[in-house]
Amino acid sequence: MNPEAPATRPDVPADALHIESMDLDAQGIAHRADGKVVFVDGALPGEWVSAQVHRKKNNWEAATLTAVHRASSLRVAPRCPHFGLHAGACGGCKMQHLDASAQVAIKQRALEDQLWHLGKVRPELVLRAIEGPTWGYRWRARLSVRHVVKKGEVLIGFHERKSRYVADMRECHVLPPAVSALLLPLRALIASLQARDTCPQIELACGDNVTALVLRHLEPLSDADQARLRAFAAAHGVQWWLQPKGPDTAHLLDPEGATPLAYALPEFGVRLPFRPTDFTQVNPHINRVLVGRALRLLQVQRDERVIDWFCGLGNFSLPLATQAGQVLGVEGSAALVARARQNWQANRDTAQGGQRLAPAEFVVRDLFEMSAEQLVRDGTAQRWLVDPPREGAFALAKALAAIHQARIGAEGAVPLPAGAADWQPPRRIVYVSCNPATLARDAGLLVHQAGYRCSAAGVVNMFPHTAHVESMAVFDRADAADSGAAAKFD
Repeated sequence: MNPEAPATRPDVPADALHIESMDLDAQGIAHRADGKVVFVDGALPGEWVSAQVHRKKNNWEAATLTAVHRASSLRVAPRCPHFGLHAGACGGCKMQHLDASAQVAIKQRALEDQLWHLGKVRPELVLRAIEGPTWGYRWRARLSVRHVVKKGEVLIGFHERKSRYVADMRECHVLPPAVSALLLPLRALIASLQARDTCPQIELACGDNVTALVLRHLEPLSDADQARLRAFAAAHGVQWWLQPKGPDTAHLLDPEGATPLAYALPEFGVRLPFRPTDFTQVNPHINRVLVGRALRLLQVQRDERVIDWFCGLGNFSLPLATQAGQVLGVEGSAALVARARQNWQANRDTAQGGQRLAPAEFVVRDLFEMSAEQLVRDGTAQRWLVDPPREGAFALAKALAAIHQARIGAEGAVPLPAGAADWQPPRRIVYVSCNPATLARDAGLLVHQAGYRCSAAGVVNMFPHTAHVESMAVFDRADAADSGAAAKFD
């Protein structure tokens, strides 16, 4: 249905823009009478708005909202005073002005649009969105630190919108409340240090029982500065780590008697220690649900072998080892592979009430250079769990497609690699994605060239109030008997 024209609405200027949808950057999308697309920061679908254009191209314009003439019923008052379009606004969130349930719906639509437009794939089943707390969820964060001499103060927080400047954040509602309450005390602490000009970053990493703060410092810290850090830790119940150079140099300020960082996955009876510089999910509440659903969708049997590609420190591998007969974890980071091995050993005899974990092997491999030959050498596995970074799993999907194309005798297919005669592709793949564009690209390969169907897909609201879209998709062999079974586990 066409929206009512501005001419028939005296409260709407004749040159107002009607916002039709929202893109992955949380910009409203409108069209001018000549068909030119206008992306409007701060506008929501269904609204009539005025906007100031700040960038023009032949086919599109970028603009910033200046007035809302007819507001969407989904527009809400942002909780955080630092959110908005004003000068100095924080750029950490983009959707606080939109109802939380509507955020999820827009992300779901974005996922489906990307799957179709980039991959020409439509899932047979749209999974119910995974949702959780919308505030205080961010247990991981990288906070910039700047001593602003002209202002005579230290700023700690995220960057301003579309800027390299640090926002003047005095509270943050996506951080845990106890951490938000530390922002001003942290500013005072850094301002008191002799090294305040050489400490560019504080990284937050929360475990189930520990709040760790990693201080990046470019010069050695004096004894007096270290004493100030210790006093702050004692007063506020945090754990300081110091990072003089790269992530591998991070170390506890006071290691003796320190409580280790760790998080639990109670459904599977496993506990995963980690370093604050290791990759872990930002949102622990969603992660627990995510792991549980992934394994229910995967439908692993006790006699099956499973490969966990991009396994990290074992977030999926250890739960898989409670259900499978054998697990192979593959990861590009040697440090994370070592952590996965340690975590498997630590949980081997205690998971799920004392039941031993299945045998697991963890190997280091550059998965962005994956080949069909290496895929065959890794052996047959009935199920795959794929959880890549934003770049996706293109090489992995391409290797799988190359073997399938060779087997069906497709024109231009490369010969089957040695040993491929007995190798079998997985019957089911569960793909966890943090970038719908690369998921769509890889889905196109799996469906159109590797002999799979997309049985199900849905979003995971890992980052409420941001434009980040986390998602999950299920791929089954096109000729598999259990290809429609995903529906039972939604």
